[in-house]
Amino acid sequence: MRAAGTINANNWTSAEKGTTVAVTIRDVANLAGVHISTVSRTFSAPHLVNEETRRRVTEAAVALRYQPNRAARGLITGRTYQLGLIVADIANPFFPLLIKAAQAEAARSDYGILIADTDESTEVEERLLRSLARQVDGIVLGSVRIDDNVVMEVAEERRLVVVNRAIEGVPAVLMDVAVGARAAMEHVLGLGHEHIAYVGGPSSAWIDAQLRATVSAACRAAGARLTAIGPYSPTLSGGEAAAARAVATGATAVLAFNDLVALGLLAGFGDAGVDVPGQVSLVGVDDILATAFTSPPLSTIAMPTRLAGQLAVDLLLRLLRGETPEERSPMIPTEFLLRGSVGPPPGRPGGRRSP
Repeated sequence: MRAAGTINANNWTSAEKGTTVAVTIRDVANLAGVHISTVSRTFSAPHLVNEETRRRVTEAAVALRYQPNRAARGLITGRTYQLGLIVADIANPFFPLLIKAAQAEAARSDYGILIADTDESTEVEERLLRSLARQVDGIVLGSVRIDDNVVMEVAEERRLVVVNRAIEGVPAVLMDVAVGARAAMEHVLGLGHEHIAYVGGPSSAWIDAQLRATVSAACRAAGARLTAIGPYSPTLSGGEAAAARAVATGATAVLAFNDLVALGLLAGFGDAGVDVPGQVSLVGVDDILATAFTSPPLSTIAMPTRLAGQLAVDLLLRLLRGETPEERSPMIPTEFLLRGSVGPPPGRPGGRRSP
């Protein structure tokens, strides 16, 4: 066996470096001074290899520019080295940061990701979930509109992590939207608003239930009136469709299910001659890029989508390695971002101070 130390590919002949022949796992093993099975284990189950050996194998692989062959590894391990990521609507600006973070985290463990878009359809979601379960090692489910029983059934056969839905026995990554929603309501109610409207999204969405419960509790505590309308499609067109009804409620402040709905509401209010925030204050959820550039800029509850994507894949990979994470459902806090779309109610220039 080769003595411990730093790997130096310059000590390797050009033929050994594979300048004309592809580098193999045997080349890496020879340079690192280990058996080829140790190299294979380093890339397929690194937690089973001690730190010093893992370092030598990694250095040798880097020096030789070795790229593990997923297909060959799959024949040995019975794995695909692919993960599935299912999202509700890839055109929704909420998802790109989550997708990018998930891909980056998977790549760190040499996994690829297959991305599937349900187009907000429960039927498509179930079909994609069942189909992907036969093609990948594990799935991150970022669109959970289907019945809990379907998710639990698939989770019995394939490692599965859900995002923003709490299902008994299924690992999850949850963005604690209630934290940001409470802060938003404290500010809005503190300005003197006494009638709040909530424009809801899909009734099966965990986020929708969290928002409804939080806004309802805040209004009860402040003695304010709450009018909930919806469900509406979580899209621009859904917000536009809700605008007239939101105005008709007489509420002086509106919280929308997400930023797309809020932007649709903003457009609908403009068409109806309703001034934001002069007549109606408006708050969205997500903090997508466009919200900072609207007129007025949209106040919103910032959702940690990048961190959620990273944590979901990390949790899934740890489960695939046979680990038992202490926290199977991490809860990530959210933040209320105050911008120009929120102000005092009509006839109350200063409002009262926010608690």
